[in-house]
Amino acid sequence: MGNDFTYCPACGGTNISYVDHKKWQCPDCGFKLYNNVAASVALIIMDGSGNVLFEKRAKEPRKGFLALPGGFCDQDESAEHAALRECMEETGMQPAAINYLCSFPNTYDYAGIRYKTCDLFFVASLEETFCGKDLLSQLHRQQSEVLSFCMKKISGIPDVEALPLAFESAGKALRFWTGKGGEK
Repeated sequence: MGNDFTYCPACGGTNISYVDHKKWQCPDCGFKLYNNVAASVALIIMDGSGNVLFEKRAKEPRKGFLALPGGFCDQDESAEHAALRECMEETGMQPAAINYLCSFPNTYDYAGIRYKTCDLFFVASLEETFCGKDLLSQLHRQQSEVLSFCMKKISGIPDVEALPLAFESAGKALRFWTGKGGEK
């Protein structure tokens, strides 16, 4: 998986190179393009029985694997707003409140390009109307992103490690959340 340019986007020269693991630079015209980290958000949403909500991914990367509701931050958007927006888009549900939990770096390989991300995790509190009811029956999936939903009991590391998670950062966040082995 590479992020190499054959030609400089500014002058068309062939001397462009990736420098210091953070930018492309063309010595012919001075063009520089920084490979900045993308911000991503995810929510840990629990039902009244202590089960965590997961989505089965509908697209690559890692189609068919489990993920927490979430996605990339848009331009000029806070992480909190992105978490609320992504949750509403993917589940049809607006959390009552979210609280920041932790962040972990991640790698997101998509369409032949490797994106480095900083994944920010939040714990969501549900609106009163969602509490005490079958949460899954109240959700409306975003078909382009979500194949299905499921609830999984997470009470420790073995529960996390048994999940077919799409992204390593989600496993780290869930271990951190359980307080039994997450790294920070």
